[in-house]
Amino acid sequence: MIYVRDNFFSLKTKNTEYQLYADKYGVLQHIWYGKRVDTNMSYLLNYPDVGFAGNIYEAGNDRTYSLNTLPLEYPCKGTGDYRISAVSVSHSDGSTALDLRFKEYKITKGKYSITGLPAVYANESEADTLEITLQDTSSDVRVILRYGVLYELDIITRSAIIINGGCGKIRINNAASLCLDIPDEKLEWLHFHGRHSMERITERSPLIHGIQESSSTRGTSSHQQNPSVILCSPDCTEENGSCIGAFFVYSGSFRTQIELDQLNQTRLIIGINPELFSWTLNPGETFETPEAVMTYSGNGFSKLSHSFHKVIREHICRGNYKLSERPVLLNNWEATYFDFDADKILRIAKQASEIGVDMLVLDDGWFGKRDNDCSGLGDWFVNEEKLKGSLHNLAEKINKLGMRFGLWFEPEMISEDSRLYREHSDWAIKIPGRDPMRGRYQLVLDMSRKDVQDYLYDSISAILRSADISYLKWDMNRSISDWYSSLLTAEKQGELPHRYVLGLYALLERLTSDFPDVLFEGCSGGGGRFDAGMLYYCPQIWCSDDTDAFERTVIQYGTSFIYPISAVGSHVSIVPNHQTGRITPIESRAVTAMAGSFGYELDPSQLTDNEKSAVSEQINRFKKYRKLIHGGKYYRLSDPMNGYTSVWEFISEDGSEILVQGMVFRTEPNMNRKSIKLRGLDPDFVFESDGESYKGSALLEGGILLPQTWGDYAPVEIYLRKKG
Repeated sequence: MIYVRDNFFSLKTKNTEYQLYADKYGVLQHIWYGKRVDTNMSYLLNYPDVGFAGNIYEAGNDRTYSLNTLPLEYPCKGTGDYRISAVSVSHSDGSTALDLRFKEYKITKGKYSITGLPAVYANESEADTLEITLQDTSSDVRVILRYGVLYELDIITRSAIIINGGCGKIRINNAASLCLDIPDEKLEWLHFHGRHSMERITERSPLIHGIQESSSTRGTSSHQQNPSVILCSPDCTEENGSCIGAFFVYSGSFRTQIELDQLNQTRLIIGINPELFSWTLNPGETFETPEAVMTYSGNGFSKLSHSFHKVIREHICRGNYKLSERPVLLNNWEATYFDFDADKILRIAKQASEIGVDMLVLDDGWFGKRDNDCSGLGDWFVNEEKLKGSLHNLAEKINKLGMRFGLWFEPEMISEDSRLYREHSDWAIKIPGRDPMRGRYQLVLDMSRKDVQDYLYDSISAILRSADISYLKWDMNRSISDWYSSLLTAEKQGELPHRYVLGLYALLERLTSDFPDVLFEGCSGGGGRFDAGMLYYCPQIWCSDDTDAFERTVIQYGTSFIYPISAVGSHVSIVPNHQTGRITPIESRAVTAMAGSFGYELDPSQLTDNEKSAVSEQINRFKKYRKLIHGGKYYRLSDPMNGYTSVWEFISEDGSEILVQGMVFRTEPNMNRKSIKLRGLDPDFVFESDGESYKGSALLEGGILLPQTWGDYAPVEIYLRKKG
C-alpha cells in the first residue's frame, strides 16, 4: 500500500513501513524504514549546524540545512554531500555536479518491470508501484526512482531510470539501485564472503566510522563476495532483534558500500560496480539500473530469510520448475571427469536407474574435441566418435532405463584450440595488441555481440532439439578481464561489462522461453554466480564445487540467509571426498544434500551393496520430504561455524509437519544426550515421532533430544507430524 499526502510518501507492507518526503526545497529525504508505525516519523530529523557541512543556496543563512548531514533518498555527487553517492554523471561541458529535486510522482497497481533485466514480478493484487521523478536544477537530466511494494511479503524493491532530456550527451559514471540512510543507531553488518569451493561464509562485525565495502570486479557476482547484505542491531539473533537485508538482482560486477558518518548515521548503497562501468546517454536516451530487493525484520534473521525465500521462489524464479518437484539426478563429473565413452555412461546410467535416480546428467567432454580442459569450448556439436553414435541414441537408451537425460554446457567460453576460435577469434574478449589473460586455459566470448548470441542460441537449441534432453547445466568457469569489444567505440568501452550481462540475459531469455520443459541449472565453478539474477532464468544453482558434507553445512548455512533451499544444488559424493579427502558417513552426506535440490555426484559401481541400498532409501526419503523441504519454512537451529553441530528445521506452511536434519561434528564419550529447541511451531499442537508424543510448547522451550551419536560427522534426522 502506498499513501501520499503533501509530498509525504508512506510505503506500507503487512509489518513494515518505508517513509520519504520531498521538502520545501524539493530535496527528497528518507525518513523511516522499519516496523510499521502508521504515523509520520519526520519529527526524528532534527539537525544542528555542523561545521564544514555546506548549505544549498536556497537555504540562505540557514546553516542547519545541509545535504551533507540530511538523510537523502538518492544522493548525488558534486553538490555538497561528501558521503558515498548513488549517482554521478559527466555533462557535455565536463562538469560533474548533479542536484536532483522533486518534480512529480505516479502510483500504479502491479509491479514495474525493467527492460532487458530480471526483476521481481507480481500482479495487480500483489504489488503496487511508486515512481518519483527528480529533475536536476541546472540541466535536463531526470531520474525516476521506482519502488515496488509487495504487501504480504514485507518486500520493497528499488530501481532507477536516468534520462537525458537535454541537447548534449552525458556520461553516467555511477548509477546505484538502492540508497538507504539510517539515523543514529548502533549497527553491525553481516556479509557473505568466500572463495572457489568455499562460498558465502558469514562474517558479522560492528560498523566502523568510514566506508566498508563488499564488491566484485570479476564480471560476475563472484565466489569472493555475494551481492547481498544484512544490517542488524547488536542484539539481533535468529528470533529477536531488528535487521534490514538487501540483495541485488544482477549477475555482473557489483558494489555494496556502507558508510558510518560523522553523526553516526549509516548509509547503504548497492549497485553496479562503477569501477567497471560507464554509460553514454545521447539526447533522449535512458538507462535503467538493475533491481535491489530489501526487507525489514523486527523478529531476527529467520523472519528476514523467510521473506527473501518466498519472494525469490515465487516472484523471481519462473517457468515450469519454479514450484514443481525437481528430479533426483546423478552427474557423472566426479565419476569420470573427461574419461568416458558411451559404454561407460550407459553402465553408470543402468546402475543409477537400479537405485532410483530420476535423471542422468552428462557433464563436460561430450562435444567438439574435448578430452581435457584445454580445447573444444565453443564447438557445440556432438563428438559422435566418443559417444559411439548420436546424442539422440544415447538419450533414448537412457530414457529406456526409466530416466531422463541432461547435459552440461559452458556457453560463454571459448578455447583457442577450437573450430570456433579459428573461424571467429574476434568474438573473444581481448585487447588488440595485448596477450589476453587465460583462466582455466580459456577465453571469454563477447556476449554483448548479437552474432555471438545468435550462434550460441542456434548451437544450443539444435542440441536440445536433437534429443530428449530435460536438463541443462549452464557453467561459467573463470572471471573476466581484458575488457574490450571491437564493436564499441573508445567512448563506449566502459559499457561492455554491463552489456555483457545484458547479452547473457537476452540469450537465457530466448532459450528458457523456447524450451520451457528443460530444467536450467546455473553454475560458475560451483557458486561463483549464485545470485537472484541467475535464479530468474535458472530456478536452481550448483551451490559449490565442494561436495564435502562437513564443509557444505557451512556453505549452505550462509546461503540460506538470502536464498531459498529449492535454489541450492546439492549432491552426495564419494569418500574420501575429492576436494578435502575427508571421510563422512553416507547418511550424513545425504541429509546435508537433502537441504537443497538433491542428487549424486559419483559412480554407483564404486558403492557397496549396503551403500546402494542406503542410496535407494535416501532417494525414497527425499521424495517423501521434498515438498516439505522446498516449500516449507526453513530455520537455522545452530551455527556450524560456532559449535559442534549444524542443525536445521523445515516446517510446513500449516505447521503440521516438521523435519529436523543436520550433523553432529564430534562425538564425546560419557555425555548426556543434547537437546535443540525447535522454532515456528504452534505451542498447542501435539506432534508424534517414532511413537513418542511431544507438545509444541515443549519442543519450543525444552527442545528435542538429538540422537546418541557414534563417530564423527554423525547424521541427524527427526520427522514429526501433528497428532490427530
